[in-house]
Amino acid sequence: MPDVTPRPLAELTTLRVGGTPRRLVEVTSRDEAIDVLREVWGSGDDWLVLGGGSNLFVGDDDLDMTVVRLRNEGITVVGSPEPGVVRVRVEAGHEWDVFVGWTVSAGLAGVEGLSGIPGTVGAAPVQNIGAYGQEVVQTLHEVELIDANTWDVVTAPAARLGLGFRTSVLKSHYGSVADYHAVILSATFDLRAVGTEPVAVAGEQLRQALRLDDDARISLADIRATVLETRASKGMVLNDADPDTYSAGSFFQNAILPESFVRTLPEECPRWLMPGVAEVADRVIPLGQYDGYVRPVVHAERTFKVSAAWLIEHVGIRKGFRFPGSNAGLSTKHALALTNRGTARAEELAELARFIRGRVHSEYGLLLEPEPILVGVDI
Repeated sequence: MPDVTPRPLAELTTLRVGGTPRRLVEVTSRDEAIDVLREVWGSGDDWLVLGGGSNLFVGDDDLDMTVVRLRNEGITVVGSPEPGVVRVRVEAGHEWDVFVGWTVSAGLAGVEGLSGIPGTVGAAPVQNIGAYGQEVVQTLHEVELIDANTWDVVTAPAARLGLGFRTSVLKSHYGSVADYHAVILSATFDLRAVGTEPVAVAGEQLRQALRLDDDARISLADIRATVLETRASKGMVLNDADPDTYSAGSFFQNAILPESFVRTLPEECPRWLMPGVAEVADRVIPLGQYDGYVRPVVHAERTFKVSAAWLIEHVGIRKGFRFPGSNAGLSTKHALALTNRGTARAEELAELARFIRGRVHSEYGLLLEPEPILVGVDI
């Protein structure tokens, strides 16, 4: 087995905290990953799969478990399911932003707005990563995964993964476990072949972020460059010289709330209507089924995405906030990013997270949910 000397997860996660696992295994191929995972599951050990470590918050204590680090890389063009579309399979351990860079160079559109997001391709569907109006769910065709219960290798269509706002059936949310225990081995995407010349930009949110008119044209390379510049200005592109990037990205999720709750928030709080939320009952009743009773119209309550950053800043917790003497603090560039200023312990970050959650809950009655997966730590 490809065991390596265990290292503190503080060295392998972007928050730069985390104790040392009892065992660390690094796999560099699909077949190696399958063999290692089956061996670990057969041993009965507690286990954790690690990609880029950008969505993990790990406690300070050493971990009595096996950590399997996926480092299998590779991109393969597997066909064209329809004119103008290219299907691409990517190994789970491939760095996400390297993949995005490859798509842009190849003139393939669909993920360019996700430039600069840290982590690996295998982790992207688990979180259904998204930015600037693009999400993995829009381009993901299928994943190959290994089921942790049966140990079978299966191919699952994207529709089976329950992809929603920063979630899937594979994600263990804070305070709950995943609905489906499996590890992604590769992911396959359907991308539009648009070339490297300027093209019209699909998606209103991406056009707004790029400050483009509806009929403006811009190349994928220029979209990527603009997104990278914008993310860097918010401390959201990894940079060893910038402690604002020693984070797990946005620590708290923007909240998805029913309209009745959103009405209790200040009018100036940014909110965005979520699509596909208003439904009415079918009013067409076949004559043979009509019994003289017409069902009332049923209106589903609309839901909105609400800015967690706005809520945090408007309870008086500003960018750069930290407790006296603490090495954990909010980013100086982005109110949603909890950062390690260099030598913070996990408990310092947890203390800050608890304080922020408590203040927002006290002021607005809303309990913010953490976006990273928490291991050996509680908030």
